[in-house]
Amino acid sequence: MINSMLSILAQASPDAVAQPAPFLNTGQVLGIITGIIFGFLLQKGRVLRYDKQVGFLLLQDFTIIKFMFSAIAVGMIGINLLAQQGMIEYDIKGLSLGGQLIGGLLFGAGWAICGYCPGTAVGAVGEGRVSAIWVILGMLIGAGIYAEAFPWVKANILTLGKYDVPRLTDLLHVNQWIIIAVFAIAILIYYIIDNANKKPAGK
Repeated sequence: MINSMLSILAQASPDAVAQPAPFLNTGQVLGIITGIIFGFLLQKGRVLRYDKQVGFLLLQDFTIIKFMFSAIAVGMIGINLLAQQGMIEYDIKGLSLGGQLIGGLLFGAGWAICGYCPGTAVGAVGEGRVSAIWVILGMLIGAGIYAEAFPWVKANILTLGKYDVPRLTDLLHVNQWIIIAVFAIAILIYYIIDNANKKPAGK
């Protein structure tokens, strides 16, 4: 009897009570911080503007492509640094031509009709653009439909034209930093040429 009571008291002790999980873990906090920074850069880069989105799709304004190239360069450097430090591991996804073609057509059509992509739509709402709210609602509805249809999509679409894709480093047999340096230099040259073409004649 005494042993049973002691056992009950031990189980009810503060040390035995499971501690509640934190409201946000470290990864989520870092995600919020980087998301805020990314949104700030989207706004400062003027890529949230509808005219910039449409201008890019009409191949008349390349502000967005320059922003994308900059983001790719920063991402290449960051991912490779994290991988070298052992903080992340590469997870190379295979190619699905069916998924890429159909998904790309749907994505491109939505972008052309709405004038926003998913990231810029969220940023545009933060900037006060009411029209982007309808885009986000469409994104949520589309995501729900895709989630419900995913078993069928996985069996019938993602299996079309499925290939393993090698990394450029394995294909070219060069160090990844050489590829990153070449890409970064190409972007820099493009920026210099683009800025030079924008200068008024005679200046």
